[in-house]
Amino acid sequence: MIEQDTIKLLRECDAGVKMGVSSIEDVLGSVTSDRLEKILTDCKEEHEKLDRELQEILDKFNDDGKEPAAIAKGMSWMKTNMKLAMNETDATIADLMTDGCNMGVKSLNKYLNKYEAADEVSKDITKRLINLEEKLAVDMRGYL
Repeated sequence: MIEQDTIKLLRECDAGVKMGVSSIEDVLGSVTSDRLEKILTDCKEEHEKLDRELQEILDKFNDDGKEPAAIAKGMSWMKTNMKLAMNETDATIADLMTDGCNMGVKSLNKYLNKYEAADEVSKDITKRLINLEEKLAVDMRGYL
């Protein structure tokens, strides 16, 4: 049970990290503020660092991880591009990023509760990812 919950939790973190990186990449080209660009780039790098850590652990379980759901990724891309087409501002980007962070935090907390038998290492990674998402949402407030 512990190993199954651990793998399932790590897979959800993997999908979440990949979704976060993809979402940041989708908006970076539209950012006008150097400070906002740095915040997003730094957050993307933190996500990628966490992803490398996740991959190492998943490899030990001989697991390939999980890609974000295609429908979720597609809907996110469409929403981002539609909103930016209508209003390509840093405020729009901050709004999109805040929504994404909030969805990520909600999902990750749900999985943390669902896979309660997961080991402490995977729970720690999940909590670190939640903290990363919460911090980005706070950082976006000045641009809303």
